Amino acid sequence: MKTQNKSKSGSKVPKEGLFPEIIRKDYLGSRKLLGKKTVISGGDSGIGQAVAVHFAREGADVAIIYKESDNDARETQRLVEKEGRECILIKGDLTKKAFRTKCLDKVQKAWKKLDILVNNAGIHTSKNSLEKISDDQIQETFNTNIISMISFTRDFLPLIKPGGRIICTTSVTAYRGSDHLIDYAATKGAILAFIRSLSTNLADQKILVNGIAPGPIWTPLVKEAFSDFSTFGKDTPLKRAGQPSEVAPAYVFLASRDADYITGEVIHINGGDFVGG
Repeated sequence: MKTQNKSKSGSKVPKEGLFPEIIRKDYLGSRKLLGKKTVISGGDSGIGQAVAVHFAREGADVAIIYKESDNDARETQRLVEKEGRECILIKGDLTKKAFRTKCLDKVQKAWKKLDILVNNAGIHTSKNSLEKISDDQIQETFNTNIISMISFTRDFLPLIKPGGRIICTTSVTAYRGSDHLIDYAATKGAILAFIRSLSTNLADQKILVNGIAPGPIWTPLVKEAFSDFSTFGKDTPLKRAGQPSEVAPAYVFLASRDADYITGEVIHINGGDFVGG
C-alpha cells in the first residue's frame, strides 16, 4: 500500500485517514545526521518510511528492511535518494535467522559500521476477545514484534561503536493496554522493558538506547487492520490521529547529538494521552 504524498513541493498534502504525510514540505534539515549510517526495520511505509526520509534530509544513508511491499520500499528509496542519500533495500522475514544474517552481511559489506539502528518492524491483528486470539497469531505477533527485535539488535551490535544509537518503536498501548490488541500491547510492553534493560547494559559502551511510543498514527498498518477507522484518534485530547511526519522528528532528535545525555527513555507522541511508568 503506497503512502506517497504530493503537494507543490513534491510531498502530499494529507487528507486525514487517506494519505499519510511522510514529511512536511517546510521541514528543513540541518545536517544533524550527516554521514551517519542507519538501518531501519519496517522502513518501507508509515512511521518507518517517514523516519527514513527525515534521516536522509538530515544527511544519513539508510538501509531499509522490509517484508513484502516492493512498491512501498521503492517509493521510500526514491524519496531518500531525492535527498541525495544512499538507500539500500533488503527484503525478507526478520523472524528467520538466515535473513537476519543476510541483512548483517549486506550492511557490513556496504558500510563496515552502523551508527543508528531503528527497530520499527511490527504487526497487529485486531480481535475483541482473548478467546479469538489463536496460538498462531500469538506466536506470529511475538516473533515479529519483540523476539526478532532482540535477535536483530544482538546481531548488529558488533557494528555499533561508542556514540551509536538504538531506537525502538513501542506504543501507547504498552502503558494503557488495548482491549482489542491484547497480544500486540503485550509485545509493546516487552519492548519497553527491552529498552530499559538494554540501555543499562550498554551504558558503559556509550551506546544509547531509547524509544518512541506513538499513539494513533495514520499508517498503512491501521488501514489494513481495521475495517472501520472513522473514529480513529478521535478519543485523544487533540481529537485526531497523528501523521508520520509528526512522529519522525523525535527519532531524529534521539539519533542526534542533541540527545547525548538521554538513554533508557521513551518519548510519547500520542495527541495528549497522559500515561505513567
